[in-house]
Formats: sequence, C-alpha cells, structure tokens
Amino acid sequence: MSLRPSKDNTLYEIASVSLSNGAGNHFFVGNTNRGLLRRAVIAFDIAGSIPTGATITSVRLILTMSRTRAGAESIELHRVLADWGEGTSHAPDVEGEGTYSTPGDATWVYRFFDMDLWQALGGDFSPAVSAGAVVDGIGSYTWTSTAQMVADVQGWLDDPSSNYGWLLKGNETTKRTAKRFDSREHPTAANQPVLAIEFTCCG
Repeated sequence: MSLRPSKDNTLYEIASVSLSNGAGNHFFVGNTNRGLLRRAVIAFDIAGSIPTGATITSVRLILTMSRTRAGAESIELHRVLADWGEGTSHAPDVEGEGTYSTPGDATWVYRFFDMDLWQALGGDFSPAVSAGAVVDGIGSYTWTSTAQMVADVQGWLDDPSSNYGWLLKGNETTKRTAKRFDSREHPTAANQPVLAIEFTCCG
C-alpha cells in the first residue's frame, strides 16, 4: 500500500519571528549558508488506511529532492513525540526562507502557532534514529525499511493517538548542508512523498 502524507511542514530556526511553510510545495532539512537550521515534519494517516489488527512487515519512505548546494549528506528520521500542525502559509520563491506563520502552523517554537509550544525548540522527537538515507544530487531517495520504522508504524496503527509522524534531521553541524524536498502540495503528483507499507491481515 502507498500512502501520501496527511500533513508536512518545515521548522525554520529563527529567534525573532515564527516562520513556516504549511501549504508550500517544499520542505527543508539541514543547515543553511547562514548557519540556520531547517527540520521537516511529516505524518501519514496509518489507522485510516490500514485495517485494525494488521501486522506491519515493511515500511519505505520515498522523497524527491529538488534543490541542493551540498554534496552527499545523511538525513535521519526521528519519531515525533507531540502533535503539530500545518497551516496555510506558503513561502515565496524557492521557499527556503519560509514566510509568516498562519494559525495552526508548526514552527521552530510552536507545535500549533501561536497557541501550543514545543517543549524543546526545534521540535520534540525521539533521540533514536528510525532510519537514515544519504542524499546527494537532485532525484528520488528511499529510506529503506528498518525494524524501528516498522515499530513506529505498527505503534501508530495500534494507537492512533500516538501518531505524530517523523521529523527529518540532517547535518546540522556544518553550514550549507540544507536540502529541499517536494511536499504533499507539490503540483507534480509523482514528486509528492510516498510511504510504502507492506502488512499481513488480520487477527
């Protein structure tokens, strides 16, 4: 089964204003040439798509990277630990600078702008790496199935209230490592994120 995201967004590190890109065509991961971090959050409707009682056997995340200045960089998936939002913000141009948040947007500071805060700036997420992939030039990349990815999705199926998706975290120690990926709002359907799930059913 192949699922499209139910929501995705970028957390733009900035101290003076809350920026987001909830309705944008792209999300960003890594460190900019000014040393500002970018993290992406993405979630899928697992319980609404897979029968209750199913056993997840394999999970793959497929993303299209459409802009980069850096060479090969590793991008990690981490399970998000609190709910977050996707508002109507849509950044201009190549979208890397974000734009002013709209109500309900996830930002570096807020889970839902401007009501609910993250406990930690930059998002609340598990330190455990669910999966990793090395991305280099423009193109399609796959985070191949791991035991932790399978456990994450199985947990979201069994307890839908815990499904807050994944945070994508890149190389944050070096400038100019940022990567741009196409979001669920991208006008080319083939470029939109896909979560490919295999499972056995049921009981």
